[in-house]
Amino acid sequence: MKGSKQSRREAKQLFKSCHVEGALDEGRVRQAVALVVEKKPRGYFGILQELQRLVKLDVSSRSACVESAVALNDAQQHNVRESLGRLKDGEVTVEFVENADLIGGMRVKIGDDVFDGSVKTRLATLSESF
Repeated sequence: MKGSKQSRREAKQLFKSCHVEGALDEGRVRQAVALVVEKKPRGYFGILQELQRLVKLDVSSRSACVESAVALNDAQQHNVRESLGRLKDGEVTVEFVENADLIGGMRVKIGDDVFDGSVKTRLATLSESF
Protein backbone atom coordinates (compact mmCIF):
# COMPACT_ATOMS: atom_id res chain seq x y z
CA MET A 1 0.00 0.00 0.00
CA LYS A 2 1.53 3.26 -1.11
CA GLY A 3 1.02 6.29 1.11
CA SER A 4 0.27 9.81 -0.02
CA LYS A 5 2.97 12.38 -0.65
CA GLN A 6 1.92 14.19 2.51
CA SER A 7 2.25 11.08 4.70
CA ARG A 8 5.67 10.32 3.18
CA ARG A 9 6.79 13.90 3.83
CA GLU A 10 5.59 13.80 7.44
CA ALA A 11 7.24 10.41 8.01
CA LYS A 12 10.52 11.77 6.65
CA GLN A 13 10.32 14.74 9.03
CA LEU A 14 9.62 12.39 11.94
CA PHE A 15 12.52 10.18 10.88
CA LYS A 16 14.90 13.15 10.80
CA SER A 17 13.73 14.26 14.25
CA CYS A 18 14.58 10.80 15.61
CA HIS A 19 18.28 11.27 14.91
CA VAL A 20 20.71 12.31 17.63
CA GLU A 21 24.25 13.23 16.55
CA GLY A 22 23.78 11.51 13.20
CA ALA A 23 22.51 8.21 14.63
CA LEU A 24 18.96 6.93 14.92
CA ASP A 25 17.74 7.00 18.53
CA GLU A 26 15.44 4.08 19.33
CA GLY A 27 13.79 5.93 22.21
CA ARG A 28 12.87 8.85 19.98
CA VAL A 29 11.42 6.50 17.37
CA ARG A 30 9.21 4.89 20.02
CA GLN A 31 8.09 8.32 21.25
CA ALA A 32 7.31 9.45 17.71
CA VAL A 33 5.24 6.34 17.02
CA ALA A 34 3.38 6.72 20.32
CA LEU A 35 2.65 10.38 19.54
CA VAL A 36 1.32 9.59 16.06
CA VAL A 37 -0.86 6.75 17.41
CA GLU A 38 -2.18 9.00 20.17
CA LYS A 39 -2.98 12.01 17.95
CA LYS A 40 -4.11 10.00 14.90
CA PRO A 41 -3.61 12.70 12.27
CA ARG A 42 -5.07 12.27 8.80
CA GLY A 43 -3.23 9.45 7.03
CA TYR A 44 -1.51 8.32 10.22
CA PHE A 45 -1.36 4.68 9.08
CA GLY A 46 0.56 5.73 5.95
CA ILE A 47 2.89 7.85 8.10
CA LEU A 48 3.62 4.86 10.35
CA GLN A 49 4.23 2.55 7.38
CA GLU A 50 6.67 4.99 5.78
CA LEU A 51 8.43 5.61 9.09
CA GLN A 52 8.82 1.86 9.55
CA ARG A 53 10.31 1.55 6.05
CA LEU A 54 12.80 4.36 6.72
CA VAL A 55 13.86 2.85 10.05
CA LYS A 56 14.35 -0.59 8.47
CA LEU A 57 16.50 0.93 5.72
CA ASP A 58 18.61 2.80 8.26
CA VAL A 59 19.11 -0.27 10.45
CA SER A 60 20.02 -2.50 7.50
CA SER A 61 22.52 0.08 6.22
CA ARG A 62 24.26 0.02 9.60
CA SER A 63 24.68 -3.77 9.74
CA ALA A 64 27.10 -5.79 7.65
CA CYS A 65 27.77 -9.44 6.93
CA VAL A 66 31.38 -10.24 6.04
CA GLU A 67 31.97 -13.62 4.42
CA SER A 68 35.51 -14.93 4.06
CA ALA A 69 36.98 -18.25 2.98
CA VAL A 70 38.89 -18.63 6.26
CA ALA A 71 38.33 -17.16 9.71
CA LEU A 72 39.74 -13.66 10.11
CA ASN A 73 42.01 -12.96 13.06
CA ASP A 74 41.27 -10.18 15.53
CA ALA A 75 43.46 -7.60 13.78
CA GLN A 76 41.81 -8.28 10.42
CA GLN A 77 38.33 -8.09 11.98
CA HIS A 78 39.28 -4.77 13.61
CA ASN A 79 40.51 -3.39 10.27
CA VAL A 80 37.30 -4.45 8.52
CA ARG A 81 35.15 -2.87 11.26
CA GLU A 82 37.16 0.36 11.04
CA SER A 83 36.91 0.50 7.24
CA LEU A 84 33.16 -0.12 7.27
CA GLY A 85 32.72 2.53 9.97
CA ARG A 86 34.53 5.08 7.79
CA LEU A 87 32.50 4.02 4.77
CA LYS A 88 29.17 4.53 6.58
CA ASP A 89 30.26 7.53 8.71
CA GLY A 90 29.43 5.84 12.00
CA GLU A 91 29.29 2.59 13.83
CA VAL A 92 28.41 -0.53 11.89
CA THR A 93 27.35 -3.86 13.40
CA VAL A 94 29.46 -6.53 11.73
CA GLU A 95 28.85 -10.28 11.57
CA PHE A 96 31.76 -12.44 10.39
CA VAL A 97 30.95 -15.71 8.59
CA GLU A 98 33.19 -18.38 7.09
CA ASN A 99 32.27 -19.55 3.61
CA ALA A 100 34.77 -22.02 2.10
CA ASP A 101 32.99 -21.77 -1.29
CA LEU A 102 34.56 -18.33 -1.79
CA ILE A 103 37.99 -20.03 -2.18
CA GLY A 104 39.71 -16.79 -1.11
CA GLY A 105 39.03 -13.11 -0.52
CA MET A 106 35.83 -11.83 1.04
CA ARG A 107 32.31 -10.66 0.30
CA VAL A 108 30.78 -7.80 2.30
CA LYS A 109 27.05 -7.09 2.34
CA ILE A 110 25.80 -3.83 3.87
CA GLY A 111 22.08 -3.34 3.44
CA ASP A 112 21.48 -3.76 -0.30
CA ASP A 113 25.11 -3.12 -1.26
CA VAL A 114 27.42 -6.07 -1.94
CA PHE A 115 31.19 -5.70 -2.30
CA ASP A 116 32.53 -8.94 -3.70
CA GLY A 117 36.28 -9.48 -3.83
CA SER A 118 36.17 -13.26 -3.70
CA VAL A 119 38.24 -15.58 -5.86
CA LYS A 120 35.09 -17.50 -6.78
CA THR A 121 33.52 -14.41 -8.37
CA ARG A 122 36.73 -13.48 -10.15
CA LEU A 123 36.99 -17.00 -11.61
CA ALA A 124 33.34 -16.88 -12.71
CA THR A 125 33.93 -13.50 -14.40
CA LEU A 126 37.04 -14.85 -16.09
CA SER A 127 35.23 -17.96 -17.36
CA GLU A 128 32.41 -15.80 -18.78
CA SER A 129 34.91 -13.76 -20.76
CA PHE A 130 36.08 -16.84 -22.70
